[in-house]
Amino acid sequence: METNVRQGESKGVVSTGTDFGPYLAHTHEVLNQPAALVDYNLYASDRALQEAVGTHGGQAEEAALLAFGARLGSADFLALGEQANRYPPELDTHDRFGHRIDLVRFHPAYHALMETSLGAGMHAAPWRRPGSGAHVARAAKFFMMSQVEAGHCCPVTMTFAAVPALRHQPELAALWEGRITADGYDPRNVPADQKAVLTIGMAMTEKQGGSDVRANTTSAHPVGQEGPGQAYELVGHKFFVSAPMCDAFLTLAQTARGLTCFLLPRWRPDGSKNPMQIQRLKRKMGNASNASCETELRGALAWMVGEEGRGVRTIIDMVAMTRFDCLVGSSGGIRAATVQALHHCGQRRAFGKRLVEQPLMQNVLADLTLESEAATALSMRMARALDNPCDEGEALLVRLGTGLGKYWVCKRMPQHVAEAMECIGGSGVMEDSPMPRLFRESPVNAIWEGSGNIQCLDVLRAMDKTPAVIDVYFAEVDLARGGNAALDRHVHALKKALEDPGDLEFVARDIADRLALGLQAGLLVRHAPNWVADGFCSSRLDRKGQGQYGSLLRGTDCARIIERGMVDCGRTSP
Repeated sequence: METNVRQGESKGVVSTGTDFGPYLAHTHEVLNQPAALVDYNLYASDRALQEAVGTHGGQAEEAALLAFGARLGSADFLALGEQANRYPPELDTHDRFGHRIDLVRFHPAYHALMETSLGAGMHAAPWRRPGSGAHVARAAKFFMMSQVEAGHCCPVTMTFAAVPALRHQPELAALWEGRITADGYDPRNVPADQKAVLTIGMAMTEKQGGSDVRANTTSAHPVGQEGPGQAYELVGHKFFVSAPMCDAFLTLAQTARGLTCFLLPRWRPDGSKNPMQIQRLKRKMGNASNASCETELRGALAWMVGEEGRGVRTIIDMVAMTRFDCLVGSSGGIRAATVQALHHCGQRRAFGKRLVEQPLMQNVLADLTLESEAATALSMRMARALDNPCDEGEALLVRLGTGLGKYWVCKRMPQHVAEAMECIGGSGVMEDSPMPRLFRESPVNAIWEGSGNIQCLDVLRAMDKTPAVIDVYFAEVDLARGGNAALDRHVHALKKALEDPGDLEFVARDIADRLALGLQAGLLVRHAPNWVADGFCSSRLDRKGQGQYGSLLRGTDCARIIERGMVDCGRTSP
């Protein structure tokens, strides 16, 4: 074919003589791509959450939860979560003049998230306004916020959890609690006395001990008078300090009488910087928006909280609340993965029809939805128990159920998120999708605040030291007796298994699995539609161990389960 250079073309550009016109600029039309899941109400679109809040006493906060859900689901607010992780915190150990400052700088998105969470009372509402539904409503907010951005929830939950531990020392609580529980956020790097609102972190883990905090070597030396409420100086290290820009930290150190709890502020009362020196920020695979660090304590001033030598007993009240929030946060993460998969498969077409219409995909999506609903039900039931601390049975259910839930739901999340990513396919692996961040976040709660083995051993410890917890457990599950044959068989077999003391530690995970599943199943049988409860029980209880997601039995009403879990993006207003 003869070639020529057409008039007006740049020198050196050769044409074949064929005129393709505008088609050279348009290779294809973008088709069959789902719209982004934005501008939806995280509360109004979640039937399981709404029903659980109503069942467990949170009805009075319905309007506030609807408004909160609408705000969190907006495109602009969802973008804050992405930005806070794209631009992680940075550490300045010294200023330009060489002064030690230990300042962690955050992206404005992080501060916006903190302002919203603390402004909504997620750090304190049940302590300031206790009563029926207070913990339930607060947990519902935490559940929704965890779907937007989990990292900043760490200082929120530690501030929330610090109050019960601090109350072991009434005079310190009187000085600090009012500002810890005040609504608002003040990120300024100034002494606590100059602030009206405060945040609290945690500094327990050391290199040599990890979860075994009794191996901690940090030492506490009295400044003057000894004993609870008195000032000490701490010398040692902390290998994992969460949220180092908090105004104070609950920590553990050794005195002459053993491991003891202390309140450690970032600034001394005279306005000088407390020698709590950050060595480096942790480089974490997930939870990137939240700063975590290694710290040296070089005579850092702190006040003893609670009885000397009983530090674990004192700080366990804080740990119990952070473990509860791990349960709630992972339940929220499971819901986030579920709605992303449902939203994608409801729009994407393959092999002639939408993915959500294809039988095998229906099995997978319905299974993911059942997992989400069961996690939600367990979280809200534990919240209701927290709302009734004077009820001995509810207090015992919290003692056992929080550990079970933290273990089971947090362990379930990574596999769940991975399956949801697979539903989305290659697009779900791309970093401009929310799924990679959610996947990196998925194992965090299972490890933090005590890994799976620690939770299972704690369940055994509770059963051994307080045998009434297992009676309360079966009383709770037996409320569903007769509602589902598979559950009845599961409970009967579980009771028989617990009659054999055997080597319970060796089989602790199996026992915890069965206890957690029984509790979830009982809640669904009592409160969820029959076709939800039946699908859950037949897939989880009738078979020894669940297979992969998508192994629901024939007869499961997958279409109704999926429809129940779907998000209606049109429902954005309160």
